[in-house]
Amino acid sequence: MGVRQRVEIIKVLYRDASILILDEPTAVLTPQEADELFHILESLRQQGVSIIFISHKLREVLELADRVTVIRRGRVVGETKTADASQAQLAEMMVGRQVSLSVTKGEATPGEPVLQIRDLQVLDDRLQVAVDGVSLDVRAGEVLGVAGVQGNGQTELVAAITGLREVKGGKVLINGKDVTNASPRAITEAGSAHVPEDRQEDGLVLSFSIADNLVLNTYYLPPYAHGLSMHDEVIRKRAVELVKEFDIRTPSAMVPVGNLSGGNQQKVIVAREFSRPIRLLIANQPTRGLDVGSIEFIHKRLIEKRDDGVAVFLVSAELDEIMGLSDRIAVMFKGKITAVVDAQKVSKEQVGLMMAGSTLEEALTQAPGPQESAPEIIT
Repeated sequence: MGVRQRVEIIKVLYRDASILILDEPTAVLTPQEADELFHILESLRQQGVSIIFISHKLREVLELADRVTVIRRGRVVGETKTADASQAQLAEMMVGRQVSLSVTKGEATPGEPVLQIRDLQVLDDRLQVAVDGVSLDVRAGEVLGVAGVQGNGQTELVAAITGLREVKGGKVLINGKDVTNASPRAITEAGSAHVPEDRQEDGLVLSFSIADNLVLNTYYLPPYAHGLSMHDEVIRKRAVELVKEFDIRTPSAMVPVGNLSGGNQQKVIVAREFSRPIRLLIANQPTRGLDVGSIEFIHKRLIEKRDDGVAVFLVSAELDEIMGLSDRIAVMFKGKITAVVDAQKVSKEQVGLMMAGSTLEEALTQAPGPQESAPEIIT
């Protein structure tokens, strides 16, 4: 996805545009790729190009922009120079209330393993090894975060676990049951939920209504169906409840989900997956394309699931998200898990070095630890 996004940006730059409008250009880019893009944009700005940069990532806005305009529900609610603004001020303007930009959570109380991966081997679309002998356990009541630069096998790992890609070697067990190469429905019925990386490709049927998308994996079960008959009124009533609970911005639950913004499409998936009884939650980029208020909401829900005893397997390109939510962090590099560490005992800088290929020992000696790092304090 990151390479696709860069191709689109190159196409615009090649046309020698004098006004460049970028709508969430870094949504699928790694931090390193985003930094490269910022260098390009700064060069273009110095050459006289006008740039409109649309983003929900406050750090990027403050780093790149000269002025920032905040829009909420279709109206301009404020404008300021970035030199005079802070992340907390912009977040409050965006949402209309104070927003916590850090994840608040208590100690995890992990139980028995729910997801067990043993020596997993998976090929990518080019028939090259993308997942090379990965073994992991995700326990009830914990968040295991997978950190890695995009393209190091995370996509293929999640696809294999959820039945969307063939496993070439190794095993996947959920609640002790072997689900290797089982169908997505069988894996869902084993007690798992899946927030996919590509919401339009794997998470939604865009021509279906919001209500129908909210029961995509339970439409054949009571109370939504009896035999071959679906209970449309029950489905609509449940959809109205979830639209309100998860703040999905839509005039009606019967609107085609393809008509929604990307962020609201993501909320439909989150509402569907978080609102049913599960033992395992596989969340791949769960907050991609969401505003800070929605990110705060989903982070709280993820921790609530953990505290309810659900095993949470989190994959994210946002290192801050991995550091803030995870109890343990598995670092993935070139298809292998190179380290599994306690999230409280490593710093963001150390994890970043491991993502780039350093060993755990090298990272611990080359970067400051969590106590030595100066945390970002927002007032």
